Formats: sequence, C-alpha cells, structure tokens
Amino acid sequence: MIGVNKVILIGNLGKNPDVVALPQDRNDETSNVVKKASFPLATTEYRRNREGERIEQTEWHNVVCWRTLAEIAEKILRKGTQIYVEGKLQTRSWIDKDGNKRYITEVVADNFTVLSGRSRPEESTNHESDPLSSILNNDTAPLGDLPF
Repeated sequence: MIGVNKVILIGNLGKNPDVVALPQDRNDETSNVVKKASFPLATTEYRRNREGERIEQTEWHNVVCWRTLAEIAEKILRKGTQIYVEGKLQTRSWIDKDGNKRYITEVVADNFTVLSGRSRPEESTNHESDPLSSILNNDTAPLGDLPF
C-alpha cells in the first residue's frame, strides 16, 4: 500500500531564515556545498468557546529548505513574511551532549509562495510590500494572463 506524506501550511515566519552551507558528499565540480535554510513558521487558527469568546491558537512548525529553495529563502524571506508552504514531514533524532536521545519533526519544503511581506528598512518605500521586488526588475518578462 502506498502512503502519502504531504503538508500544506499558510503562516508567518517567526524569524529570518538561518542559512548554512554544508559540505557536499559527492565529487561535483560545480559546487562543493549545499545550502540549508531553516525557520519557524507560525500558523494561527481562531475558534469560539462556549461563551462566544474568540480564542486564538498558534502552532509553531520547523521548516527546512534545501539547495536552490534555500538560496531563494535566504534572499526574499524575512521575519513576519506570510507564506504558503508545501512539503513533507520528516522526523530525525540525535544524541545531545548529556547523552539523551532527542527528536525533532520538521516540514521539508518542496516549494513555497510568498503571500505578503513586512517591509525592510533598507528597501525603498515604493516596493515595501513586495518581497520579490529585490530580485525582479523592469527587464523581467511579464507573467502573461493569469487565470485568477
């Protein structure tokens, strides 16, 4: 029987991505490192209790991006940016310095889409709400007619 491991999240980054360059295991002439970006993502749900009061519940997810996706995350994602993420759950374990076995479950992202962003002080004011403006310019080809 085939299993499905699929995660879809919409949330806000809790901090800027942490990016590390890891040595690559194989002999590849084009690159000797692989980038990994990781960041916490907050998803918030709202519900009403029996008294009719609005209750907010926030869950934090550890998201990991690899290779090209990590490079893109490093360039455009910042704390507070709202993104749509697709990926899979992966649990890994390690032994800490005290000899205890530790576990962490992460969302390994296949792709993400920026939905909105917070402005960065170093950016000009005319592109504050668009995190993609730092990599797109007037020479970028138009996307064409979108069906939505």
